[in-house]
Amino acid sequence: MRFVACTHDAHAGAILEILNEAIVNSTALYDYKPRPAEAMAGWFKAKDAGRFPVIGALGDQALLGFASYGSFRAWPAYKYTVEHSVYVHRDHRGKGIGIALMRKLLDAAREQDYHVMVGGIDATNAASLKLHAKFGFEQVAHFRQVGWKFERWLDLVFLQRIF
Repeated sequence: MRFVACTHDAHAGAILEILNEAIVNSTALYDYKPRPAEAMAGWFKAKDAGRFPVIGALGDQALLGFASYGSFRAWPAYKYTVEHSVYVHRDHRGKGIGIALMRKLLDAAREQDYHVMVGGIDATNAASLKLHAKFGFEQVAHFRQVGWKFERWLDLVFLQRIF
Protein backbone atom coordinates (compact mmCIF):
# COMPACT_ATOMS: atom_id res chain seq x y z
CA MET A 1 0.00 0.00 0.00
CA ARG A 2 1.19 3.48 -0.80
CA PHE A 3 -0.22 6.92 -0.16
CA VAL A 4 -0.90 9.62 -2.73
CA ALA A 5 -2.36 13.09 -2.87
CA CYS A 6 -5.65 12.45 -4.64
CA THR A 7 -6.62 14.60 -7.60
CA HIS A 8 -9.90 15.09 -9.38
CA ASP A 9 -8.65 13.68 -12.66
CA ALA A 10 -7.08 10.56 -11.19
CA HIS A 11 -9.31 9.71 -8.22
CA ALA A 12 -12.73 11.41 -8.36
CA GLY A 13 -14.47 8.32 -9.74
CA ALA A 14 -13.04 5.97 -7.11
CA ILE A 15 -13.77 8.40 -4.27
CA LEU A 16 -17.31 8.84 -5.53
CA GLU A 17 -17.78 5.06 -5.64
CA ILE A 18 -16.65 4.76 -2.01
CA LEU A 19 -18.88 7.64 -0.89
CA ASN A 20 -21.93 6.42 -2.78
CA GLU A 21 -21.61 2.91 -1.39
CA ALA A 22 -21.55 4.40 2.11
CA ILE A 23 -24.59 6.57 1.34
CA VAL A 24 -26.64 3.65 0.03
CA ASN A 25 -25.61 1.00 2.56
CA SER A 26 -24.65 2.68 5.83
CA THR A 27 -25.17 5.55 8.22
CA ALA A 28 -21.60 6.77 7.74
CA LEU A 29 -23.11 9.58 5.66
CA TYR A 30 -26.52 11.01 6.39
CA ASP A 31 -27.26 11.55 2.69
CA TYR A 32 -30.16 9.75 1.02
CA LYS A 33 -29.18 9.66 -2.64
CA PRO A 34 -25.88 8.83 -4.31
CA ARG A 35 -23.98 11.88 -5.45
CA PRO A 36 -23.62 12.59 -9.16
CA ALA A 37 -20.21 12.61 -10.81
CA GLU A 38 -20.47 16.38 -11.29
CA ALA A 39 -20.41 16.89 -7.51
CA MET A 40 -16.77 15.87 -7.34
CA ALA A 41 -15.52 18.92 -9.23
CA GLY A 42 -16.87 21.24 -6.55
CA TRP A 43 -15.68 18.94 -3.77
CA PHE A 44 -12.10 18.98 -5.08
CA LYS A 45 -12.27 22.72 -5.79
CA ALA A 46 -13.19 23.37 -2.14
CA LYS A 47 -10.36 21.12 -0.94
CA ASP A 48 -7.86 22.89 -3.18
CA ALA A 49 -9.08 26.37 -2.21
CA GLY A 50 -8.69 25.60 1.50
CA ARG A 51 -5.38 23.76 1.06
CA PHE A 52 -7.06 20.68 2.57
CA PRO A 53 -5.42 17.36 1.75
CA VAL A 54 -7.15 14.41 0.15
CA ILE A 55 -4.97 11.43 1.00
CA GLY A 56 -5.50 8.19 -0.87
CA ALA A 57 -4.36 4.68 0.01
CA LEU A 58 -3.49 2.78 -3.15
CA GLY A 59 -2.95 -0.91 -3.66
CA ASP A 60 -2.35 -2.41 -7.11
CA GLN A 61 -3.37 0.95 -8.62
CA ALA A 62 -6.83 0.79 -7.00
CA LEU A 63 -8.00 3.27 -4.38
CA LEU A 64 -8.49 1.33 -1.14
CA GLY A 65 -9.65 4.35 0.85
CA PHE A 66 -9.18 8.05 1.38
CA ALA A 67 -9.08 10.64 4.14
CA SER A 68 -9.53 14.37 4.13
CA TYR A 69 -10.51 17.33 6.22
CA GLY A 70 -12.11 20.68 5.68
CA SER A 71 -13.44 23.69 7.52
CA PHE A 72 -15.24 22.94 10.77
CA ARG A 73 -17.29 26.14 10.68
CA ALA A 74 -17.19 29.14 8.37
CA TRP A 75 -16.32 31.89 10.87
CA PRO A 76 -12.71 33.12 11.16
CA ALA A 77 -12.24 32.18 14.82
CA TYR A 78 -12.54 28.48 13.84
CA LYS A 79 -9.58 28.65 11.47
CA TYR A 80 -7.46 26.31 13.63
CA THR A 81 -10.10 23.57 13.73
CA VAL A 82 -10.90 21.09 10.97
CA GLU A 83 -13.53 18.40 10.52
CA HIS A 84 -12.31 15.19 8.96
CA SER A 85 -13.47 12.05 7.19
CA VAL A 86 -11.90 8.64 6.64
CA TYR A 87 -13.49 6.16 4.24
CA VAL A 88 -12.32 2.69 3.25
CA HIS A 89 -13.64 0.75 0.27
CA ARG A 90 -16.10 -1.93 1.39
CA ASP A 91 -13.85 -4.76 0.12
CA HIS A 92 -10.87 -3.57 2.17
CA ARG A 93 -12.30 -2.76 5.59
CA GLY A 94 -10.72 -4.33 8.67
CA LYS A 95 -7.23 -4.50 7.14
CA GLY A 96 -5.64 -1.51 8.88
CA ILE A 97 -6.18 0.93 6.02
CA GLY A 98 -8.28 3.28 8.16
CA ILE A 99 -5.54 3.31 10.80
CA ALA A 100 -2.89 4.15 8.22
CA LEU A 101 -5.02 6.89 6.66
CA MET A 102 -5.81 8.41 10.05
CA ARG A 103 -2.12 8.52 10.90
CA LYS A 104 -1.35 10.36 7.63
CA LEU A 105 -4.26 12.75 8.14
CA LEU A 106 -3.17 13.66 11.67
CA ASP A 107 0.37 14.25 10.41
CA ALA A 108 -0.97 16.59 7.71
CA ALA A 109 -3.05 18.54 10.24
CA ARG A 110 -0.04 18.97 12.52
CA GLU A 111 2.10 20.15 9.60
CA GLN A 112 -0.54 22.76 8.76
CA ASP A 113 -0.64 23.93 12.40
CA TYR A 114 -4.23 22.97 13.13
CA HIS A 115 -5.10 22.84 16.82
CA VAL A 116 -8.23 20.65 16.88
CA MET A 117 -9.63 17.91 14.65
CA VAL A 118 -13.33 17.10 14.91
CA GLY A 119 -15.29 14.14 13.60
CA GLY A 120 -19.04 13.64 13.39
CA ILE A 121 -19.82 9.91 13.61
CA ASP A 122 -23.04 7.94 13.75
CA ALA A 123 -23.38 6.66 17.31
CA THR A 124 -23.79 3.06 16.10
CA ASN A 125 -20.60 3.05 13.98
CA ALA A 126 -18.53 0.96 16.37
CA ALA A 127 -15.60 0.53 13.97
CA SER A 128 -15.18 4.27 13.46
CA LEU A 129 -15.56 5.02 17.16
CA LYS A 130 -12.90 2.41 17.96
CA LEU A 131 -10.56 3.85 15.31
CA HIS A 132 -10.88 7.33 16.74
CA ALA A 133 -10.37 6.18 20.32
CA LYS A 134 -7.12 4.54 19.20
CA PHE A 135 -5.86 7.98 18.18
CA GLY A 136 -6.90 9.80 21.34
CA PHE A 137 -10.15 11.34 20.14
CA GLU A 138 -12.62 12.05 22.92
CA GLN A 139 -16.40 12.22 22.67
CA VAL A 140 -17.51 15.78 23.36
CA ALA A 141 -21.15 15.70 22.25
CA HIS A 142 -23.97 13.25 21.66
CA PHE A 143 -26.85 14.59 19.62
CA ARG A 144 -29.89 12.35 19.94
CA GLN A 145 -32.19 11.64 17.00
CA VAL A 146 -30.80 14.40 14.78
CA GLY A 147 -30.78 12.27 11.62
CA TRP A 148 -33.41 10.15 9.90
CA LYS A 149 -32.34 7.34 7.59
CA PHE A 150 -33.41 3.76 6.91
CA GLU A 151 -36.73 4.46 8.63
CA ARG A 152 -35.17 5.20 12.01
CA TRP A 153 -33.75 8.07 14.03
CA LEU A 154 -29.98 8.40 14.18
CA ASP A 155 -27.77 9.74 16.94
CA LEU A 156 -24.65 11.70 16.00
CA VAL A 157 -21.60 11.94 18.24
CA PHE A 158 -18.87 14.53 17.91
CA LEU A 159 -15.34 13.51 18.76
CA GLN A 160 -12.34 15.78 18.97
CA ARG A 161 -8.61 15.57 19.26
CA ILE A 162 -6.54 18.49 20.47
CA PHE A 163 -2.96 18.64 19.16
